[in-house]
Amino acid sequence: MNFLLQNWYLVVAALVSGGMLLWPLLVSGSQGSAISTAEAVQLINREKGVLIDVSEPEEFAKAHAAGARNIPFGQIEGHKSLPSNKALPLVLVCPSGARAGRAAGMLRKLGYEKAQALAGGLKAWREASLPVEKTA
Repeated sequence: MNFLLQNWYLVVAALVSGGMLLWPLLVSGSQGSAISTAEAVQLINREKGVLIDVSEPEEFAKAHAAGARNIPFGQIEGHKSLPSNKALPLVLVCPSGARAGRAAGMLRKLGYEKAQALAGGLKAWREASLPVEKTA
């Protein structure tokens, strides 16, 4: 005990460095997991993942990932376009990735354990040269 009192600065340094090591784990756990475009394509192609765009219909009409279903964020709970098989992976996308992250969290609470947001949203999808469609 005497050692700890005399070397309190070493104890503080050890606690701070331990906290800095654990910070990324704590932050990523609270935000949920966002996946890269490569991981999204693998889920869609290999595991029959469903691509869902949570943009508003006007945003969806301007541009969306090819093959995506449009389910606006405000209507996501209990929407008829959601797959009945809750074991299927869901890849959620929006223009920036923010709404998709929140939607993924909501869907995980509803039992869709494999719901994940696309990191970077539609912008990242375009930057990866993946197909984008427009609705007439």
